[in-house]
Amino acid sequence: MGMRQLTRCCAVVVFMLASSATWAQEPPVTVEDLEVRVKQLESALAELRGAGPREERLEELARQIEILAAELEDLRVGEAIVAEASTSLYGLGPGASKVYRTERGVSIGGYGEWLGSFYDGEDQSGDPSGTTDTLDDLRAVIYLGYKFSDRWLLNTEIEFEHASTSKSGEASVEFAYLDYLWRESLGIRAGLILVPMGFINEMHEPTTYLGANRPETERRIIPSTWRENGAGIFGSWGALSYRTYILNGLDASGFSASGLRGGRQKGSKAKAEDLAWVGRLDWDPTPGLTLGLSAWAGQSGQDLRTDAGRAVEVQTVIWEAHLDWRWRGLEVRGLWAEAELDDVAELNNALGLEGAFSVGERLEGVYVQVGWDLLAGRKGQKALIPFFRWEDLDTQARVPDGWWADPANRAEILTLGLSYKPLEQIVVKVDWQQVDNGASTGIDRFSLGLGYVF
Repeated sequence: MGMRQLTRCCAVVVFMLASSATWAQEPPVTVEDLEVRVKQLESALAELRGAGPREERLEELARQIEILAAELEDLRVGEAIVAEASTSLYGLGPGASKVYRTERGVSIGGYGEWLGSFYDGEDQSGDPSGTTDTLDDLRAVIYLGYKFSDRWLLNTEIEFEHASTSKSGEASVEFAYLDYLWRESLGIRAGLILVPMGFINEMHEPTTYLGANRPETERRIIPSTWRENGAGIFGSWGALSYRTYILNGLDASGFSASGLRGGRQKGSKAKAEDLAWVGRLDWDPTPGLTLGLSAWAGQSGQDLRTDAGRAVEVQTVIWEAHLDWRWRGLEVRGLWAEAELDDVAELNNALGLEGAFSVGERLEGVYVQVGWDLLAGRKGQKALIPFFRWEDLDTQARVPDGWWADPANRAEILTLGLSYKPLEQIVVKVDWQQVDNGASTGIDRFSLGLGYVF
């Protein structure tokens, strides 16, 4: 067994031993428990008063009732704060859902995160990695919403990335759409819309997912954060919920050997020669369990042509299946994603891509993540969650004849980390990633993250 494999095994064992401590924790104190106790003390107090003067006992019972009443009020307020900070509506994160909880008028929310990335000095093969450690004000986001009536609302997200536009930072509209909430089973949405695929794309606030870094499968195949202009419908029937839209298609001129991320149009003068359909279906058969799938289909050529004038259509199909299970302190998440592209040889020629720089005809990725809250069931909002995530990704699982795959684009990533929440709305993240790829150029890194949502 090599040193890297030994390190992996030891880390997983430590995680399992730490997680086992939660089995011995005390059951949580609930509002109902305290209400029962207050009623019992009030009954005892009434009996003593009826039996005649017993000043010391009466004073003691009155004091206990006052203490419990204060604890009960604190717990009710705390539960209300936690409920608002963790409630997701229509697939959006808690902050992005704020306008839906507003009675009327303006709503303001937001989130932000800082990221420190510290890389190994050597790559997987032992050569110098050539990477630079960074500290980044990754993003600061403002949600502005307006509820015109019980049925009409506007929801927007304005994002500032990397602190300064003078140093590769940018200011962007992440989404901006109008909703008409006709009934629970049918709403209408139009504008700049988050594509409803995977876990991270719609719910990307740092308090809603484990790890300082988002899974690569949800960056390169599902190119989060991904938004496009369009319109569609959404709703739910009992345990089933859905979202489906017609949007402008991807732009294949931005595709590369490393994935589809460069094909996003982000709502900015988006080419609409080719449109696309996206749909998502989720099933919640029992509290804490979600099973779902989503698909995207459309052409991505956007009037791209070969030197001979032939249109390059680039039919693009992306699909994913996902599972999320929460039970007491346990969190289990899994996702499989795959993309299939046509006309890739023509696309490569039109873009001048040769050799190992081919866009993939098939891209595939999968990850499994397990975490356990060591503080689950205890009083208060705190959470301490050790976790691991294993991911396997290949953005050139198949390439056209005449090109070949770069083994560096076939990667296996192991992430071991810890997330601490002093409050439901604040998170501190620490994790270590072991990155292996087929070219032996993977670089391990240690990351520190700090995030908030309001």
